[in-house]
Amino acid sequence: MKIGELAAATDCHFETIRYYEKVGLLPKPERTASGYRAYRKGDIARVRFITRGRALGFSLDEIRSLLHLSESPGLACAEVDTLARRHLAEVREKLAHLQRMEAELVATVERCRGGQRATCAVLESLAHEGRVSEAPFSIHSPLA
Repeated sequence: MKIGELAAATDCHFETIRYYEKVGLLPKPERTASGYRAYRKGDIARVRFITRGRALGFSLDEIRSLLHLSESPGLACAEVDTLARRHLAEVREKLAHLQRMEAELVATVERCRGGQRATCAVLESLAHEGRVSEAPFSIHSPLA
């Protein structure tokens, strides 16, 4: 199957599929005589595995590890469990940070009275270092 067919079957953009090939999450497909990528049926399940992992916030390295573990049926599930529990702890930490951020934004917005810029509660809040800026991660950082 061609890349467009794989993209349609997995609801994954073809550029993302190419990227997964580039970083080694998806094996390089064979090429047809005319140079088109020729994917196998098994690539559908692999791309779905990767996209599901990304949707759950796993990094590409974590997904690489999970793929390796999924391809080794004789291995114990302990490594997968450890990786998933570590990721869950990170998600909970991010969630707690987002809740603190929400509380601070709510308080800031509620102090806003729509007066002059010199007395703007939002600008005043941004000008002072404090609670939310001390977060252990950046909300704008990629989840790679």
